[in-house]
Amino acid sequence: MTRRVVVTGVGLVSAVGIGTEETWQSLLAGRSGVAPITHFDTAGFASTIAAEVKGFDPFLYVEKKEVKKMGLFIQFALAATQFAMEQARLKITPEFADRTGVYIGSGIGGFDVIEREHTALMNGGPRKISPFFIPAAIVNLAAGFVSIRWGARGPNSATCTACSSSTHAVGDSFKLIQRCAADVMICGGAEAAITPMGVGGFAAMRALSTRNHEPTKASRPFDRERDGFVIGEGSGIVILEELGLALKRGAPILAEVVGYGMSGDAFHITAPAEDADGAVRVMQSTLADASVSPDEVQYINAHGTSTPFNDKLETLAIKKVFGEHASKLPISSTKSMTGHLLGGAGGLEAGITALALRDQIMPPTINLENPDPDCDLDYVPNQSRKGEVEYALSNSFGFGGTNAALLFKRYQG
Repeated sequence: MTRRVVVTGVGLVSAVGIGTEETWQSLLAGRSGVAPITHFDTAGFASTIAAEVKGFDPFLYVEKKEVKKMGLFIQFALAATQFAMEQARLKITPEFADRTGVYIGSGIGGFDVIEREHTALMNGGPRKISPFFIPAAIVNLAAGFVSIRWGARGPNSATCTACSSSTHAVGDSFKLIQRCAADVMICGGAEAAITPMGVGGFAAMRALSTRNHEPTKASRPFDRERDGFVIGEGSGIVILEELGLALKRGAPILAEVVGYGMSGDAFHITAPAEDADGAVRVMQSTLADASVSPDEVQYINAHGTSTPFNDKLETLAIKKVFGEHASKLPISSTKSMTGHLLGGAGGLEAGITALALRDQIMPPTINLENPDPDCDLDYVPNQSRKGEVEYALSNSFGFGGTNAALLFKRYQG
């Protein structure tokens, strides 16, 4: 018999809130977290807006002497993990420490640290490079610091698959528990790439919105006037547990994970295939993994980046997978409010999807004012919506043509 896996904790750090419930309530209210960039001087940049985490104090979550040893993405991951652990009421005791793992993805890791230490090198030579540079910057140190902090001695890994990174991390963790390689997984993603190189690099690709005069309206997935994504930062961490252990602990169960899929476009380094083949296959494989038919799905948290190609082709993929049911299927992109967390997006959105199932309410896609004829489905425009949701899908698609999707189920025992 296949082991059942449930979500017992969600930790969210985002541009719309520091903490799970603060973020969730902001999303349901349709608040945008996009504003002018404050992390650096944006003079000369084509895009000057981002979804920054506002008022974040690392000393609330990290010992003072440790802060200098970690990039901002690690600090976000530690804060989100603390929120998730508290919600799950999870304490890792010696008897199951070896069965508790950590799997946290990031698309870029410590970009802020890399840029800072490169400046130190250029200005002062190699002796000015911090001895903490490497561990503060490399992608797997979010998982490393979390495992050390909470004593999780089980599987420890990190994915770096662009914007699919943390969906892969959650999905891989789900499979580790299913096949009895772990009983608990702390998983998700974190990103902090709102830096001169991060913003400048994406702007050079013409991927970012330049609606600088209207920051809160810049991220507008599926809208005819969308002109690119808005870069965001933060972290989304979920606690996954084998059902029997969760019940034994008396843990709160927010949702059940029932399906996971992966695919590759084998098409282009940054553009999705014109027939949306990779997105179609990843959703199909996720449904097949759960033995769930397309017409049983009642909500999709879309990748929904607010770029011209993604939104059009994700819509096409949904139509191909769900057929006639697609026209009745509520879909929303919470990136309209949080911005795009790159490698951290899937972890944040996995947590949001679990909360949607818990509360039986779907967050909106804000700024959907001028529907695109190519995007003609129900995107829960501008206002959250209550509704019966049994199964919910969360999509992530990344550069290099790497795709991941997760299927969650309402937990009812």
